[in-house]
Amino acid sequence: MTSSRRPTDANESSRGETSRSESGRYAYEGLDRVIHEKARLGIMTSLLTRPEGLAFTDLKELCSLTDGNLNRHLDVLNEAGLVEIRKDQGRGRPRTVCRITATGKRKFVAYLEEMERVVADAARAAQGAKAVSPGARQRLSPA
Repeated sequence: MTSSRRPTDANESSRGETSRSESGRYAYEGLDRVIHEKARLGIMTSLLTRPEGLAFTDLKELCSLTDGNLNRHLDVLNEAGLVEIRKDQGRGRPRTVCRITATGKRKFVAYLEEMERVVADAARAAQGAKAVSPGARQRLSPA
């Protein structure tokens, strides 16, 4: 029977065991599915850099999205309370302006902090893989 626990050190790794305190170590519960989608990640980043907001057309260009795609992703972010969308009357015609909310900023910063943990864990694992000799790597590689 295989253990679902994750290895914590070289000795435990070789036996396929970990401590109970490591359970769920790589679950990354702080990754929000609403934000994690590629287009929405770009939208949130764009809006975070412009807290005063961005016109729909500028946001569309920055994120390389079509009108329909941007509308759909903005709807999801708006329903989650992460962005607000307002129609302004400017230069004789309506203009849609999108802005990150205070909740959106807080949740996005927490998401970024969780992503930093993901990157740090992966970088440590990659460094450990570099320490393995080329011959050992070949023996460990699947056939």
